Amino acid sequence: MKTQIIQDHNGHPTGVFIPIEDWEIIKNEYPNIEATEKELEQWEKDIIDQRLMAIEKNPELLQPIDKLFQELKR
Repeated sequence: MKTQIIQDHNGHPTGVFIPIEDWEIIKNEYPNIEATEKELEQWEKDIIDQRLMAIEKNPELLQPIDKLFQELKR
């Protein structure tokens, strides 16, 4: 998968571009991926908040997305 990080004028990541072929594969594996009308449960929001705080405290722990994809392929 060849993704591209989209950045704002300050170089901060604002999104990810996924080639359409890869998106179709993802949609086949996760048919409800486009169902965005469901509100997240509070426990899910809490986990996200905890992870964001951890990243804010230790940004050097972030890894490139390509490293994740390599790990997932194994």
